[in-house]
Amino acid sequence: MALPKVCVIGAGSSGITVIKSLKENGIPFDCYEKGSDVGGNWRYKNDNGLSNIYKSLHINTHRDRMEYRDYPMPTNYADYPNHEPIQNYFLSYVDHFGLRKHIQFKNGIKKAERTEDGIWKITPEKGPVKYYDALVVANGHHWNERWPDPAFPGKFSGQIMHSHSYVDPKTPVNCEGKNVVVLGMGNSAMDISVELSRPGVSKKVFLSARRGAYVIPNYLFGKPLDKLTEYTPHWVPFFIQQTLAHLLIRFGVGKMENFGLPKPDHKFGSAHPTISQDLLVRLGRGDIKPKPVITELKGKKIAFADGTEEDADVLIYCTGYNIKFPFFDEDFLSAPNNYIPLFYKMIKPGINNLFFVGLMQPLGAIMPLAECQGKWISQYLTGNYVLPSKEDMEKAIEEDQVKMKKRYVSSTRHTIQVDYDSFLYEMKEEMATGKKRSAKLGNHLPIEARAEFLSEGRHESSKPSSSSKKKLVRSK
Repeated sequence: MALPKVCVIGAGSSGITVIKSLKENGIPFDCYEKGSDVGGNWRYKNDNGLSNIYKSLHINTHRDRMEYRDYPMPTNYADYPNHEPIQNYFLSYVDHFGLRKHIQFKNGIKKAERTEDGIWKITPEKGPVKYYDALVVANGHHWNERWPDPAFPGKFSGQIMHSHSYVDPKTPVNCEGKNVVVLGMGNSAMDISVELSRPGVSKKVFLSARRGAYVIPNYLFGKPLDKLTEYTPHWVPFFIQQTLAHLLIRFGVGKMENFGLPKPDHKFGSAHPTISQDLLVRLGRGDIKPKPVITELKGKKIAFADGTEEDADVLIYCTGYNIKFPFFDEDFLSAPNNYIPLFYKMIKPGINNLFFVGLMQPLGAIMPLAECQGKWISQYLTGNYVLPSKEDMEKAIEEDQVKMKKRYVSSTRHTIQVDYDSFLYEMKEEMATGKKRSAKLGNHLPIEARAEFLSEGRHESSKPSSSSKKKLVRSK
């Protein structure tokens, strides 16, 4: 029996591991990539018009925690390498598994529509409309800039940019010899502040925090910090893990307020941590001046919540990203306030042939989780896994949201938050359970292979379903 044909959007770190799994299972597919090569956000100077990374970027998760389980990183890689070896790793992965010929480079997707009979009508930027039985969305979620909303009152006469545009101290804005204010407490804010505060770069660097955060180092007691968590069993209750981690940070790093940063208004583990080996040292040396949140923009001056004002030439917003799907009609599916209810961050209940991969913010790396999702999709499309009922999936999503809201600070940053180890374990458990369900039902294919026999103009019902649109109006 013919297997369903799949469209994969994106050849970043999530997309390439999905197509690797599809290929291994004999599932026909096409992968569309806007850029001229793979790598997504890890490709420096990516020409896809969406991805952008700064020149000094390094991974903040140990390489062993980031690598695909089916393709380990070279042992001669540093613990936390920069983007160049990481990109080379993705290139090697694609070439090793013979995936390059299956990717249409420099060809993104303009429109993705689900027809009345459930088939996907895909309009690429180049070439004719095509039809697919299933769609995998791996377009990433670090490309659409989010700005302060509402905007700060007043006007700033200096130069403003988002961290997404930052490349180096001279690009796209020359920060050398300038007074720079960096707003944010995420990893990008830390990296940019540290780089600009080096001797001979910026004149002054101010780090403005909207709220307190725990800044943890890459190394603690001479060991990579994130490697220490590998030995914690998944069944250990979170409050015990949180208590141990809090003590570890308290005695191994110290109080954030001792470095001039605001005291976090939450316990460690209740917000995505910020990782920086250098920030606290730069604060202690006075190279970076901590400031509370901005209250007003006053020409060449910026006012802060403590009543102080500072002269500034450049203002850099490190304020995160919006989750967007530009190829979907917003009335069909979107993520208002960065929230979209998905079963295991992957499946929209009620649509059995649409999958999202890598749409998560883990305490750890996305790559092994996306790899697991790719294997899950392949097992499903080959009839070796059966989904729970729509009602059971919705119940699981609701329970997960209750759990996450109870644990994490309310923020658009935490709408797709997952815990790396427990999430990976739970995905594997669900895959095993779904395999048993499938065996009981006879391992039937859940999606019929029909799209391969269609062509534009021959399929009269290949148009978006108004009833489908009504069922999938975005969440409020």
